[in-house]
Amino acid sequence: MSRLFDLVRRFARATRPVDPESAAMLRERWRALPEQVRTPAQALGQHAMGCEGTHGVFPRCNLACTPCYHSRDANRVRVDGSHTVRQVRAQMRLLRQRRGPHAHAQLIGGEVSLLPPDDHAAALLAMRAEGREPMSMSHGDFDADYLAALALDANGLQRLPRVSFAGHFDMLMFGRRGIERPPDERSLNPYRRRFADMFAALRHDHRIPYFIAHNMTVTPRNLDQIAGVVRDCHDYGFGLFSFQPAAFVGDERRWHEDYRESTADDVWAQIEAGAGARLPFRALQIGDERCNRTTYGFYVGDRYFPILDDEQPADLRTRDVFFRYLGGIDFVGTLPPVLAVKLLRIVIRHPSVAVTFAAWAARMLHRVGVRHLLRHRRIRPVTFVMHSFMDAADVAPAWEAMQRGETSTEPRILATQQRLRACSYAMAHPETGELVPACVQHSVLDPAENVALRRVLPLLPVVSSRTAR
Repeated sequence: MSRLFDLVRRFARATRPVDPESAAMLRERWRALPEQVRTPAQALGQHAMGCEGTHGVFPRCNLACTPCYHSRDANRVRVDGSHTVRQVRAQMRLLRQRRGPHAHAQLIGGEVSLLPPDDHAAALLAMRAEGREPMSMSHGDFDADYLAALALDANGLQRLPRVSFAGHFDMLMFGRRGIERPPDERSLNPYRRRFADMFAALRHDHRIPYFIAHNMTVTPRNLDQIAGVVRDCHDYGFGLFSFQPAAFVGDERRWHEDYRESTADDVWAQIEAGAGARLPFRALQIGDERCNRTTYGFYVGDRYFPILDDEQPADLRTRDVFFRYLGGIDFVGTLPPVLAVKLLRIVIRHPSVAVTFAAWAARMLHRVGVRHLLRHRRIRPVTFVMHSFMDAADVAPAWEAMQRGETSTEPRILATQQRLRACSYAMAHPETGELVPACVQHSVLDPAENVALRRVLPLLPVVSSRTAR
């Protein structure tokens, strides 16, 4: 009988809608946000802690990009799998301690596919061991054999519960096999499709679930090609399209344009033109609007439908109900049967939640149209994101003043400080116990870190980047 009671207690604990530790971490995250971003739309502190990333774990890359956030010494450090795994474990352990049991984290640095597949898999499993949902960041120029060796062990058995990659493709990247210097964005579409098709084949052959995102750096040179990328590639299988307007950060030898000729509004207008729809980004906010714009939605056929419209009060009320009752639930990292019980427990206690979301579903069906839905019979979730990074010339003085406990009176530096305080993307430093914003890592800390790594991991006399994959 005692064993039965123990099982019941464990089941009740596992299916609690919100983990108490997660709830406490979210409250603390909310209190730490600057007042100007603590709005009803703010996801940080109400639903998420924010994203996380690694640093100093494999800084080397075998493509050349203009621009790139890498410091001058990044490619003078060799890739070493044991170093990567050790550092990832330490960084994830600190993130687990400081940010709670669940988060999305990026395995990022240089080119992840330069890691041997076993070390790459070990790093991802180390991230999962600390409650992180990992995503590998890559230029996508690797082969299906590498992907299979990553996802399957030596016996051909699945060793990763899910494979998640972000492939970075744009005409500003030089050295890709088959297209060393892309003349335009459209010329890269076959490579984008090849990347997506590798994951579809992996799922078909081995039943391994996956998620892939598409990243693209934006400068005045390719700004007017964004719409074409979205139109051409929206049905390739990418679940997220992320666009990053270039910033003056990293190796200054690669700064060849005036990146500030275009604005965030210019970039977003191009994304909207490609999606063929207005993309409302004020219904849900992640951090500071000057840094991030996000629209969640889905395609039915070639038409895109945002899930929330920031001009519709009923949608905003649905958002508020979600944050109030469902905000602390980890939807991605929870097994479907457990998630179903969690949601059922919430509905039993708060039946109005079911009514609110039934009304939202009815509105969405009306917007899509029953005939259109029946004609295409498929809903494809796709998220559009824009991340606007800051220039090193602004980040360095802003961060130095923040470290001294000072708030700048210079408007440009003050704005930078505000954005850093609201940053949604953290990187961990186990040696100091500090978490820093990604812009600080790349603008302030990376140069010295990579100089130190040159001594720890000097390049071997002969290195072949292609055979390393």
